[in-house]
Amino acid sequence: MREAVIVSTARTPIGRAYRGAFNDTQAQQLGAHAVRHAVTRAGVDPAEIEDVVMGAALQQGSTGTNVARQVALAAGLPSSAPGMSLDRQCASGLMGIATAAKQVVFDQQKMAIGGGLESISLVQNQHMNLYRMKDEALLTLSPHIYMSMLETAEVVARRYNISRDAQDEYALQSQQRTAQAQAEGRFDAEIVPMTTRMLVMDKTTGQTSSQEVTLAKDEGNRPDTTLEGLQSLKPVFGGGEEIQQGEFITAGNASQLSDGASASVIMEAGEAVKRNLQPLGAYRGMAVAGCEPDEMGIGPVFAVPKLLKRHGLTMDDIGIWELNEAFAVQVLYCRDKLGIPNDRLNVSGGAVSIGHPYGMSGARMAGHVLIEGKRRGAKYGVVTMCIGGGMGAAGLFEIY
Repeated sequence: MREAVIVSTARTPIGRAYRGAFNDTQAQQLGAHAVRHAVTRAGVDPAEIEDVVMGAALQQGSTGTNVARQVALAAGLPSSAPGMSLDRQCASGLMGIATAAKQVVFDQQKMAIGGGLESISLVQNQHMNLYRMKDEALLTLSPHIYMSMLETAEVVARRYNISRDAQDEYALQSQQRTAQAQAEGRFDAEIVPMTTRMLVMDKTTGQTSSQEVTLAKDEGNRPDTTLEGLQSLKPVFGGGEEIQQGEFITAGNASQLSDGASASVIMEAGEAVKRNLQPLGAYRGMAVAGCEPDEMGIGPVFAVPKLLKRHGLTMDDIGIWELNEAFAVQVLYCRDKLGIPNDRLNVSGGAVSIGHPYGMSGARMAGHVLIEGKRRGAKYGVVTMCIGGGMGAAGLFEIY
């Protein structure tokens, strides 16, 4: 039986959307940076890459040309390397890795690249103003299908009685864990610093200029965060059709809008042996599930049990968990419902403190679970997340 192993991973640092280092950097260039360095770290000939599979929630590029193909070319891969773009919203990057792995296992590919990317800075404003965004006929069948993720987080908090205090306390934990991980250099094996040009506005004159910057670490973490500061923030949701006024979700206990990309080189296990490569781990499988759109944040509670059952594992078998922190409220619900030990969950913080480039996050989390999982002596790691529209995804990795 063929096996898919991950022989290298590389990612950009994560920049703050709109006002961070990557606010004028194309998604294609973010993705190319990650792909180029993943290939270099693997020590393989770029001409051997048989496919580049990249997830993105907000596709960036001209009509008819998928962003993964553009990334492959921008990374300097030969024109023989094709590309495929995937969209499962916040699970897009995980889907990129899973799909590349399946092509290695089932389609006889020798090696492929899987990953994800997002430039919220350059795409989201345009994307959110598209003409005729909603299918009115679909709304009659699924009234909550277009509910904003922010509103669904308010629904989860109210429906499952998760207090504002608990959410703020979790957000503080995320900030503290990320600060500690950065101080200990636990992201260094993933990140490749990136030099680019950033747009900077002069607050006095209002003039915008472009300046060269090099980002070497994730720039969203706020290590000086205090519980009192989090508790002082006002809810950001101003009211909608379902919830007239926000009560729980603030800028402090929700994920940050961000830009970034991550990629991994995935190879058939026998091929890695021939090349005397030491893989980070192996892709073992993935499960997806649906839930009600108005509580999309709880998707992992449906995906994780399916994943574990299929592989004959229990919660106790999983040594490290990465659960995307779209909102503190949904992490708390999923953690407690599934029974995930807090000391094995998001051990280096998550999207609340690191940032959440939608399509990148799943790929970043997979790379981190392999590297950090090895440091902690874990045999299995799970990457899981909620997904816009009412879904959950969970991927299983064996750590070498």
